[in-house]
This record gives sequence, structure tokens and C-alpha cells, in this order.
Amino acid sequence: MTTKHEQIIAHIESLDVGSKISVRQIAKELAVSEGTAYRAIKEAENLGFVSTIERVGTIRIKRKHKENIEKLTFAEVVNIVDGQVLGGRDGLHKTLSKFVIGAMKLEAMMRYIDVDSLVIIGNREKAHELVLQSGGAVLITGGFDTTDEVKRMADKYHMPVISTSYDSFTVATMINRAIYDRLIKKEILLVSDIVIPLHDTFYLKVDDTVKRWHELNERTKHNRYPVIDEQMKVVGVITAKDLLDRPHDTEIEKVMTKSPITVGVQTSVTNAAHQMVWEGIEMLPVVDNYGRLLGIISRQDVLKALQLANRQPQVGETFDNMITNQLKEDPTSNGTAFTVEVAPQMTSHMGTASSGVLTTLLVEGATRSLRHMKKGDLVVENITVYFMKPIQIESQIRVSANVFDLGRKFGKVDVEMTQGTQLVAKALVTAQLIDR
Repeated sequence: MTTKHEQIIAHIESLDVGSKISVRQIAKELAVSEGTAYRAIKEAENLGFVSTIERVGTIRIKRKHKENIEKLTFAEVVNIVDGQVLGGRDGLHKTLSKFVIGAMKLEAMMRYIDVDSLVIIGNREKAHELVLQSGGAVLITGGFDTTDEVKRMADKYHMPVISTSYDSFTVATMINRAIYDRLIKKEILLVSDIVIPLHDTFYLKVDDTVKRWHELNERTKHNRYPVIDEQMKVVGVITAKDLLDRPHDTEIEKVMTKSPITVGVQTSVTNAAHQMVWEGIEMLPVVDNYGRLLGIISRQDVLKALQLANRQPQVGETFDNMITNQLKEDPTSNGTAFTVEVAPQMTSHMGTASSGVLTTLLVEGATRSLRHMKKGDLVVENITVYFMKPIQIESQIRVSANVFDLGRKFGKVDVEMTQGTQLVAKALVTAQLIDR
């Protein structure tokens, strides 16, 4: 039996894209309290098929797939630029294909406008009309308004006209930054990228018997299966060691491992790998927000995915990338030391190297030395850092690492940071090793 919360989520998902949603309306239609309706709407927003826009309200939007995560909807643009919607609200759920800065003559500008383009432009009403007729949306900078005719056209063509107080350069920078952040997210492997879906997953029910496990084992050659109840919720996991000397008529519920570790589709593969290695697990059930089975991931698939990710070209650049790309390996150190100059973006407001950057460099020294000695992935478990002296901007620093304890599962590294002959920082790093 589904809960009221689940019923509300299903109702919202069934609404047409572009529909307005309100707490009061949902509460009245489904006969629930406004508090329950509010919590469900917030979860729908987190799940990506509802968006709340200031001065517009909450609307049903199309859930974006991961391959299109670098694209923005017009609704998201409104939030990014703190904009006001002047017309065409029914088109806010649409995804923009590109944005164009309309700082040219009309004839030249129209060559660059395609359907679902966003044109960033000032108070040029004729241009607003031509953009809408070409299937594009309009973002008016400088806080200007537009004509009633343009607003009517926006409603007619279901393409939004948005006004923002920012100038064109600032708006373009803000939108570009949002797209760039999505490119970085696109690189991160999620469980949804490698999950074996439900229709290809073998599982057992609580009222199945040990005999059913043996039948599946004979058919699939697997010995680990998730166990579900009548609502498809994962309530346990059954493995071969749970069935030692158990009669074939024993119910699975009596011998399974209860309250198993599970992951969601939005969990990162790295996080899942860490749980599997730490707990010694070969298979993890993948569940939705209500604990219902969506599929499984295996340890073998997780490690293959991590190997593949390391061979992918980088598209977006994180702060860690920006810092570590400036490192120069010391050729005399055999992979255990590197040098770097403290750049302006590495400093704090006091003009010295920030503690966060220094910690990143110390951890990078430890992980590089461990990878040099033992190929594979690793997860930092613990770090103890000591900062002895402040480091000035444009200083040359050297980071050297010494692996003093290396086992099959863990590595311990002593890392030193020096400026000339002075010791300026030191760290002890413990990392968990993931064999490939």
C-alpha cells in the first residue's frame, strides 16, 4: 500500500509539463494536510521534475537526463539571473539550446537565432518581436520592460521574456558558469550509469524458500540476491553463507541478512566503491527514495567504471584540477615529490597560501606516492595536518612524501612541505586502497 507522500509524488509526476503547482491546490485535490503537500513538492523539486521560480511560482518541468545535464531550462535561467518573467510563462520548462548576445544589427543578429535560443539584449522592442517570431526567448538586461505586444507574443508562442537588472556581460558570465558547473557534474560517474536494471536483476521475496535460492543459483551462477517484500522494498540480502545446512523448505526471511546497505541512483560510484570495499560487499541493491528495488550494482562493475572514468578526457575543471595542474614533478624524487608556485588564486584574504589549498597539496602528495608504489584507486580515510609557518604569494614550495606503512588494504604516508630549507607544513595521511 502506497503512502500519502508517494501518492502526491506520483500525482505531481503525472501533471503536464508547464503546469502550475501550489501547496493549497495539492492539499485540496488529494485531501492531505498542507504540510504533507509541501514536503512532497520539495522532494519533487529535489528529484528534478518541479522548479520553484521567484515571482512566478512552482511549475512542473521535464526531468532532465544525465546526458543533457549541461543544458539549462529557462526556469533555471530566471533563478540564475534573479529575473522577472514578463510573458511566456508556459515556456519556462523548455530547455535552451544556446544563448546569443544581441549586440549587433537586427539583420546580422537573426542569423544566429535558432529555435529555443536565448537572446540576451537590451530595450530593443523590435528585436524582441523578431526573436519570438524565430522561436527564441528574450532576456532583457538593465532592468528594462518591454511592450504589451511583445508580452502577448510571448504568451502566444509559449516562449519566455525575462527581465534582469544585470548587464549583458554579467548575465552571460552567470549563465556560462552554470553550464560549466553542469559539465563538471556530468563527469562524475553515478550509480545510475552502471546499475543493472530491475528487469535484468534476480531477486527473492521474503516468503520464498531456500529451494528457490538454489534454483536461481543453478540458473544464474550468482550467490547473492536482494530480498524484497510485497511492496518491492528491499528488506534483506541473501548469500550462500547464510544457507549453510539450511533445509530447502526454510523461508528466506528467516535466514537473510536484514537491514542491508543500499545505494540510490544519484550516489557517486566512488562512494559506492568505498562502501563495498570497506564492508567487504560484492553486490549492493539500488533503491529509490522509498526503498523500492531498482536494480543492483556489482563490485566488478564498480571497479571497471572507475578505471574507465580515469581514461576519460576532462571537460570541466574543478578547483582541485586547477591547483594540481600547476604541479611540477621533481625528476630526482622518483614520483614522491613535486614543486609548485603559490599563485594568486591559492591565497587567502591575508595574502598567504590558504589552509584549504595547502591541505589539497599535502593530500595530493600522499596519493601520488601511494599510486606510484601500488597501482589502483584509493580513498583518503584520515589526515592530520600541522601548519608551521605562513607561505607568501609567489613562493616556491616543495611537497615530498614518504610511504612508511603499506598493506593490502591501507597505506600510511608522511608528507612534508618545505619552502627552501624551512619546514612549513606537515601531514600524516591514511588511505584505503581499492584493488582493480
